[in-house]
Amino acid sequence: MIKRYRYIILAILLLILAGVVIIFTLKNMPKEEVIQLPSETYYITVEKEIKTNFKGTYRRAFNDKNDVHLSAASSYGISPTLVNISNDECSGKLQRIETCDYYAVDKLTHSHPYLVPHAKARLEELGKAFCDTLASRGGGSYRFIITSILRQEKDIKKLRRYNKNSTENSAHLYGTTVDITYRRFDKYTPQFIISDTDLKLLLAEVLKNFQEAGKCYVKYEVKQGCFHITFR
Repeated sequence: MIKRYRYIILAILLLILAGVVIIFTLKNMPKEEVIQLPSETYYITVEKEIKTNFKGTYRRAFNDKNDVHLSAASSYGISPTLVNISNDECSGKLQRIETCDYYAVDKLTHSHPYLVPHAKARLEELGKAFCDTLASRGGGSYRFIITSILRQEKDIKKLRRYNKNSTENSAHLYGTTVDITYRRFDKYTPQFIISDTDLKLLLAEVLKNFQEAGKCYVKYEVKQGCFHITFR
């Protein structure tokens, strides 16, 4: 009887010893490396050049005079003397312009983010053409930046205090005209870095196509650093 208990106790001790050995072995085994996946999508940033087809000089290609812009603006736009932004937005005569997939609206200091419906449709068409052309050439995601849109007479008076080159009779009064800067662009995915020079050439290429198709008039503004565009 006593021998039987001895065997049972010995078996229990052997089981305990085996358990200790197993635990020690598992604890000291080399751990498999766990790769932590990022919680958000990330990109490896790459500098890239893109092909552009714009030929010639900016001044010669985009030299539509102010009277041409004014003629188109008065034909397709609203009356500057009768404009009331709140009422005209409610009635549908003016539509708000906001940053979207195709373009970014800068902080406006002397203008208001509104265009007549026809001009807004042209702007969206231009923005989509720029983004699609860039994407087709593997250029990633960039948008052009709008720096000026609808101006009222009081805005022009204030602007002329700082910029003597601005004209009193501006196409911006009619809700048909925008200024798009060529000095900087909005990068909203960081995958590719493309120079502002290449993006300017691409924007010029797209604008030239629109100009030749009779969709807009364009003036290359040197001091203001923008393309002055009136939609037809």
